[in-house]
Amino acid sequence: MRRVVRQSKFRHVFGQAVKNDQCYDDIRVSRVTWDSSFCAVNPRFVAIIIEASGGGAFLVLPLHKTGRIDKSYPTVCGHTGPVLDIDWCPHNDQVIASGSEDCTVMVWQIPENGLTLSLTEPVVILEGHSKRVGIVAWHPTARNVLLSAGCDNAIIIWNVGTGEALINLDDMHSDMIYNVS
Repeated sequence: MRRVVRQSKFRHVFGQAVKNDQCYDDIRVSRVTWDSSFCAVNPRFVAIIIEASGGGAFLVLPLHKTGRIDKSYPTVCGHTGPVLDIDWCPHNDQVIASGSEDCTVMVWQIPENGLTLSLTEPVVILEGHSKRVGIVAWHPTARNVLLSAGCDNAIIIWNVGTGEALINLDDMHSDMIYNVS
């Protein structure tokens, strides 16, 4: 009996650990359970949802700022509950939206050179959900259009410029919404 051994095309590929000065170190990533990502990246910044007492917060770091991140580094903190999802605006690298357990969506303007002080005042607060907001997603081509979905089984499409809900789909889903695209 003859055995055929299949060779892997990856047999000569080896991983290499990245050096500490090229990593982000000592960041307390949030342990809140939700099926969204804990970070979001654009061409200028990386945003990471972190553990915070007294509400939700996330870090916004310039991509070039690697290494150990000081615990006193400025954060974006305006939610009264843990932040569950964040998403960068595809049309403006300084605008980010966050959804939280406090049933709100907040849109933030990050200074051009990054944060030097903690940011506590959002540009706009979008209120319309009755339960926690687990998904925020910007429209890829239309400016100032943001979608949010949460545990209330509702999808709300917002005009961020006016702060008004354009469409509220609160009776379309009988179960929780886990993803949008």
